[in-house]
Amino acid sequence: MSRRAELAAGLAAVRERIAGACADAGRDVDEVTLVVVTKFFPASDVRLLADLGVTDVGENRHQEAEAKAAECADLGLRWHFIGGLQSNKAAAVAAYSAVVESVDRAKLVGPLARGAGGREQPLDVLLQVSLDPPGREGRAGVDPDDLPALAARVEQEQDLRLRGLMAVAPLGEDPAAAFARLAEVRAAHVAEHPSATWLSAGMSGDLEHAVRIGATHVRIGSAVLGSRPAGK
Repeated sequence: MSRRAELAAGLAAVRERIAGACADAGRDVDEVTLVVVTKFFPASDVRLLADLGVTDVGENRHQEAEAKAAECADLGLRWHFIGGLQSNKAAAVAAYSAVVESVDRAKLVGPLARGAGGREQPLDVLLQVSLDPPGREGRAGVDPDDLPALAARVEQEQDLRLRGLMAVAPLGEDPAAAFARLAEVRAAHVAEHPSATWLSAGMSGDLEHAVRIGATHVRIGSAVLGSRPAGK
């Protein structure tokens, strides 16, 4: 099977899962954007994905993301930065990203705004919320109690646009329970920021749970691309 055929099959299966989850939740499938996470995979895969109708691509590491975005600049893709973000790399990430999904502390906001300065459109920002139980260190993310202050800080910057929230289900926990907590956090957030309606949640193993609680973006890697290349 050619690589294009492999990717087409993976995409078809994931799109079918999204459609089924939307039907179960009484949602329109057009409400959910598929972000294909291409970390460790070559730019040639990104080109094939674009040819297969993918419009949004996610990356976790700045160096790899910057290189791929430059190599695929002619494709008109929306690049989502979804990995842990260092403040000294934030301005550079803002230069090529359409969306930065992993803003979890105020220290990142100034550098992101500087990197986004001069763009035709503001940089879309999602705040990454921690879903880990209190007292347990796990995934990255801002504590829900600290979310209002971080949102207010982002809204001070004219070159940034607060779009909503991002979260990852904690390791070893039922994602349905974690995403139920996320739905509550999101409801409170949208009540204060009515235009910040995006919710990026759900990966290859738990996208159905995320769609059920209102995710507008799902971040899918292995279910589309297959296992990571050897040595990664």
